Amino acid sequence: MIQDILSYIGENFSKDMSSNATGSLIHQYVKKETGCYDPYLNQKKEGNEIALSLMPKVREILKDDDSLEAYVKIAIVGNILDFGTFHLGTEFESMIFEGLNKELAINEIDKFEEALRKYDNVLYLVDNTGEIVFDKLLLEKIREYDVDITVAVKERPILNDACMEEALEAGLDEVATLITTGSDSVGVVESMINDEFKETLYNSPFVIAKGMGNFEGLTEMNFKGQDVFVLLCTKCPAISKELGIAEGSHVLKTL
Repeated sequence: MIQDILSYIGENFSKDMSSNATGSLIHQYVKKETGCYDPYLNQKKEGNEIALSLMPKVREILKDDDSLEAYVKIAIVGNILDFGTFHLGTEFESMIFEGLNKELAINEIDKFEEALRKYDNVLYLVDNTGEIVFDKLLLEKIREYDVDITVAVKERPILNDACMEEALEAGLDEVATLITTGSDSVGVVESMINDEFKETLYNSPFVIAKGMGNFEGLTEMNFKGQDVFVLLCTKCPAISKELGIAEGSHVLKTL
């Protein structure tokens, strides 16, 4: 499998190559060849357990700071729960609480709140399992602005991304309507999502997307007249360089 994957990359690599599309094909190939269609199952369970164990401390923080920005920061630090980047022995608790004390390297909170006051609906693209537990807090805050929320999860397992089962376990259906992207791509890959979700995405005037995979995929697409916000931690040199900030930074920005 490793030889086949390296051959594929060697034959297809170019500067115009979409990394998340390529990564998606590699993960799909591994799943097919091994017959293991949810390789990160244990990590997904652990991600939810870690996030849920931290909720009492997180809620204590929110008692002292109930601002929209505080909820955005909490949703962003949840992006640290990424087993595609970090291993099982990673000390996530300390990383998360250190992250809550960070200032956002790119902070467009005013534009974000303006959009919340402007629109009646938002499409929210979640990322990792575990992270979605923190997303729920932000979603609850968004509902205070009388905004109806649609949350998009992956149709099938990819990395430790959230699918419908994990979204229901986290209770996202209590605050939003749940749909799927129709794919098992890394982030959003236009050629892989189904027509129904593509139509929803392009017809949503207000979109919030979590994580680097969604950021990479959405920057390959053409959103005219739409307000699209990304919330992420920069966990690789390429994304950090693209955004002109240090690796490990936290970001709230428009596309």
